[in-house]
Amino acid sequence: MMNMPLFPLNTLVCPGGKLPLRIFEPRYLDMLKACLKEESGFVIVMLKQGGEADGYASRFYQVGTIVTIVDFDQCDDGILEITVEGQSRVHIPSFQCQADGLWCGDVDITMEESFVALPSEYLELKSVLQALVQHPVVKELNMDIDYGDGRQVGWRLTELLPLENAQKQCLFEMNDPIHRLEKISDQLDLMGS
Repeated sequence: MMNMPLFPLNTLVCPGGKLPLRIFEPRYLDMLKACLKEESGFVIVMLKQGGEADGYASRFYQVGTIVTIVDFDQCDDGILEITVEGQSRVHIPSFQCQADGLWCGDVDITMEESFVALPSEYLELKSVLQALVQHPVVKELNMDIDYGDGRQVGWRLTELLPLENAQKQCLFEMNDPIHRLEKISDQLDLMGS
């Protein structure tokens, strides 16, 4: 169990995924400076309710992802542009909000999913993902995706598909990559009908 800073957002990042962020709030700038100095990470958690700037009023899920900073740039206006990469899923049994509005929580790393070859019945999901990563914003992240790995295909689709936050979180919290692929396939069928 480790105590780590939490960053509630209206998005999520799964293990191996990348996410660009623009940081300007003092509490998060301080958090990032400490992370860079200590070469440590922080946890991205998906919001259930409230906005990203709501501080005490935010409500978020208790499963998130430890991320590390893989790229950063300080803009002239003081905004810090960073790219983070997901490392491990974590469960957050307890958390508290500091005086500056920064959330911190005790985090427990969950067991990593085992590699699962992408089953042939889900090859269309590989094609959907390959089309999504051609979008300029996603392409810019330069993600290294193993399209034969059912975990990676499921995680990247969970991040990139236009689903409701609750749906994304449900897929993210699943521990069975094949079950995740099945649910994603069902969601795509619903979108197409």
